[in-house]
Amino acid sequence: MNYHPKSDFMRVMFERGFVADCTDYQALDEALVKNLVPAYIGYDATAPSLHVGHLMNIMVLRWLQKTGHKPITLMGGGTTKVGDPSFRSEERPLLTPAAIDKNIDGLKQVFAKYLSYGDGKTDAIMLNNAEWLDGLNYLDFLRDIGRHFSVNRMLSFESVKSRLDREQSLSFLEFNYMILQAYDFLEIHRRYGCLLQMGGSDQWGNIINGIDLTRRVIDQEIFGLTTPLLTTSDGRKMGKSASGAVWLNGDMLSPYEFWQFWRNTTDADVGRFLKIFTELPVEECDRLGALGGSEINQAKILLANLATSLLHGAEAATAAEATAREVFEKGGIGDDLPTVTLEAGELAEGVGIVQLFVKAGLAASGKDAKRLILEGGAKVNDEIVTDTALRYGASHLVEPMKLTAGKKRHALVVLG
Repeated sequence: MNYHPKSDFMRVMFERGFVADCTDYQALDEALVKNLVPAYIGYDATAPSLHVGHLMNIMVLRWLQKTGHKPITLMGGGTTKVGDPSFRSEERPLLTPAAIDKNIDGLKQVFAKYLSYGDGKTDAIMLNNAEWLDGLNYLDFLRDIGRHFSVNRMLSFESVKSRLDREQSLSFLEFNYMILQAYDFLEIHRRYGCLLQMGGSDQWGNIINGIDLTRRVIDQEIFGLTTPLLTTSDGRKMGKSASGAVWLNGDMLSPYEFWQFWRNTTDADVGRFLKIFTELPVEECDRLGALGGSEINQAKILLANLATSLLHGAEAATAAEATAREVFEKGGIGDDLPTVTLEAGELAEGVGIVQLFVKAGLAASGKDAKRLILEGGAKVNDEIVTDTALRYGASHLVEPMKLTAGKKRHALVVLG
């Protein structure tokens, strides 16, 4: 689009590739120029950690704060009990309140790395929508809020329509989700003067509902801004690696594995990912993204170092780079490699090579591990193995055993 933003926040959003859609670019931009704008993103607590797929929107909140506005992180303690049906083929498993609270504790760990929380004007605040959703009176809610929603319109939203078009069940519980999320926006606006809800492009319908509800109930203009669905240049959804989700909590994915994920970025994605996941100046991101040959590898290392420093700290990034250099350039065993510890009892009858690669997170399943081995992509102590029937006992683990999948993914197996 040809719109040239006046506010620092919107300029950064456009320059770095964060914008998919906005309800009113000009009015939002003017609001950002005139006043401090509180803005929120909601996170349902469906897992004990966020993953790389969430990182784009966390960076949006970080830039919001850096440009002088107030980020609000909303934990979905209430909405997680219902489950967001957006673009899902089946209902989410229902979690107990205790499991939801435990997951929220895990999610909180990440936000403090990217945002500054406190009582200042631009300090971030963390809310939990259970605070207002858990105590709702159903009949009052239907009368005061439900009457503003057209079922015809709700059925037309792509997130719901796609499910119904495939004749897949959509429970009444899930159908309520978009009303509850809309109510969140109204409630946060009432309590904290929040003017903007942001989220991934799959949340567009839910965000529009909140804006319409707020206009109908209290006649206030508020805004929505969405980020694009992030895919890699080969079309894969961001947030997954060959061995599963790229978690942000260090106890679920080591800083080394997180670093390695960025180091393995495809050449064509380097410039774009530097803009989104680091704070490097845009011109420098473009310059590095245009490099070719072996030079692009240095750009990937910089991307890995900067992304890892933001989440895990500079020391963790330095240690990860040193381990990678030790493993790749010198053929050694780095101190920081992900490690699987086996007890002697597990090795009484030997453990199979296929099982080892799965345990180490180098293959997602036994089938994947077998394919990796048969295609010559598996190494044990830097030697290619092609026999899927190999077994290892305690005598093989006098020294740590190094497993390698492909050229760049490694793990250690040690005796406990």
